[in-house]
Amino acid sequence: MTELTHVDGEGRARMVDVSAKAETTRIAVAAGELVTTAEVIRLVRADGMPKADVLSTARIAGIAGAKKTSELIPLCHQLALSSVKVEFGFTETSITVEATAKTRGQTGVEMEALTAVAVAGLTLHDMVKAIDPAATMNGVRLLTKDGGKRGHWTRESGPAPESSTAPNTFDTTRTAAVLVASTGGAAGTRHDTTGPVIEQWLRDRDFEVRGPLVYADADIAAGIDDARTGSPALIISTGGTGASPTDATPEATLAVLTRELPGIAEAIRTKGLEKTPHASLSRGVAGLTERTVIVNLPGSPGGVKDGLAVLDPIIDHLLAQVAGGGMHDD
Repeated sequence: MTELTHVDGEGRARMVDVSAKAETTRIAVAAGELVTTAEVIRLVRADGMPKADVLSTARIAGIAGAKKTSELIPLCHQLALSSVKVEFGFTETSITVEATAKTRGQTGVEMEALTAVAVAGLTLHDMVKAIDPAATMNGVRLLTKDGGKRGHWTRESGPAPESSTAPNTFDTTRTAAVLVASTGGAAGTRHDTTGPVIEQWLRDRDFEVRGPLVYADADIAAGIDDARTGSPALIISTGGTGASPTDATPEATLAVLTRELPGIAEAIRTKGLEKTPHASLSRGVAGLTERTVIVNLPGSPGGVKDGLAVLDPIIDHLLAQVAGGGMHDD
């Protein structure tokens, strides 16, 4: 049986001596959710709560909580945190919270990430309790950690912790956002036909979907930032990939990518060329921004259909690889 490191040979609590450990870069990601009502979600998203900016306040509180972890949890070491990031997402009845903590040192930052989630969630509760005193903070858990002699660890994929009103609302491997680049759609002068198709395709594959988020071509960079809220596993965009002067989706996507996946973009173009030579004009890209996969699809219904056909047989394997699991095929 594995020994408890915070207990000595006589069963007394102790602070672990980490002086002999090597200094490495250590990163931890934790998550949780505040389960509330659809009315609260609507008000928070519209910035209509009676108190101040709910999400900004909770984000600052989470960061401050991470910094004070060693004061709150007696046997934790004091760490020089190099980064703490707190992000939020939404389902119909919950606000999801994800925190990433980073340091370089001799011990991990799991507790800092978990504390950031817990404090941010409790702050959310404080901000919404006037409307929903029955809100609950659920499923605070570690998702991944990196660094030290054990290297990368990730929570095994499976159903998220149950909640009383919204079970399985935060499985990070099955969260997605749909982004539509359409100036007419954003202005309300053109009906969006591609975003709902992508949304339904994702829901049919058990994704929790945010969107379609519709942005004008000139504002697509802001749209990508919006889609990245909550660090979904997958973002699929449609539109803005052509050669028109206003088409800017590939440039906005490349600006946030940390690694490209050129094979996916080429496969989508190749699939389109089976039906029309115009597919060669698409400049769509695909890649990773941290642990989120972004794929640009064309703005036509046919282009979306072809792109989804390419993604269908590979998306689960791809997301498993990004999350740290699955077999790697060269």
